[in-house]
Amino acid sequence: MATSVKNNSLPPPLISNLNQVLLSRQQHTIDHQSTHSSSLPSHSRNVDEPDCSKPLLLITNCEGIDSPGLIFLVQALLSDARFTLHVCAPQSDKSVAGHSLTVRETVAVCSVEMSGATGFEVSGTPVDCVSLALSGALFSWSKPVLVISGINRGSSYGRNMFYSGAAAAAREALICGVPSLCLSFNWKKDVSSESDLKNAADLCLPLISAAVRDIERGKFPESCFLNIEIPSSPLANKGFKLTRQSLWRSPLSWKAVSANRHPAAGQYLSNQQSLGIKLAQLSRDASAAGAARRLNSHRKNVEIESVGIAGKFNGQQTVKKYFRLELLEKETEKADDNLDFKAVEDGYVAVTPLSLSSTDQSKIETEVSSWISAALGKEQWN
Repeated sequence: MATSVKNNSLPPPLISNLNQVLLSRQQHTIDHQSTHSSSLPSHSRNVDEPDCSKPLLLITNCEGIDSPGLIFLVQALLSDARFTLHVCAPQSDKSVAGHSLTVRETVAVCSVEMSGATGFEVSGTPVDCVSLALSGALFSWSKPVLVISGINRGSSYGRNMFYSGAAAAAREALICGVPSLCLSFNWKKDVSSESDLKNAADLCLPLISAAVRDIERGKFPESCFLNIEIPSSPLANKGFKLTRQSLWRSPLSWKAVSANRHPAAGQYLSNQQSLGIKLAQLSRDASAAGAARRLNSHRKNVEIESVGIAGKFNGQQTVKKYFRLELLEKETEKADDNLDFKAVEDGYVAVTPLSLSSTDQSKIETEVSSWISAALGKEQWN
């Protein structure tokens, strides 16, 4: 409603001037409100609406947002120009985080410059990234067409899948009702290179495009996510092959260490994105250390740094040792050709359907086999 000054026997020129001042102030107030609303903090508004003319894909991984596999995948999808991409990935390596969520701690999210894609890095796990992205708290869309976890360097097949943060991210999407793919590259130490990851990304494009197309048509398998394992020589692959999950697992090697008890400490501060996060973490560590000192003030700490047996100590002593876990490579063993790890070692792209329940596995495998055969053509299917 317009504001004006009534004529109470004031001179007409004065009335005109006053009306102009009032109108000017009203316009200033409107402009200020508009500016204020556009500069609201991130917790008051979601990320801008995506381009609805293209299918929306959510990309995550387990190795961190700066990993080459994720970057090559995003570049390949952007070059394809058929999709809108949002990236939500861990800020650091969470390769063996499993299906873990961060609770009782604040998760920090920072925007990341990614040419052509909307990117955010998260201080939590791969499952945190997917859960947060699909919750509606970070992005304004209800859900993407497809979630892709990868490309991750190292296998997620066999029993490694239970440790894999990459597979867990895809599984979390399935739990939330969104179709998903987990893409992993069979990295060989001292043999593989980053160019192989780029070739792996290009190799996956037809499968991703077919998945998006058939999701929109209602023809994509809904009861599982697809664990895609890419052989170490992507350009020489023998085609896609439906496989079953094996019992294969990377050997675990625990080693006692003493010289460098905390090897990740040097990386810690460099991985953090703000002084606030650093100070918060240091504060928590200091509080925990203080509590531990108070709890054990009546004990005498005895630090054992050898690999040998610590021996017996009385109730007033605490034995402390330091260990580091390494995942070792394992020689290929004779096995059924239709198992995931055997197919990858033989040069195939292994496609393993993984569901939340094993009761309908045979039915799921038949459904996935029929879909891939129709989606990719028989010449790429074995």
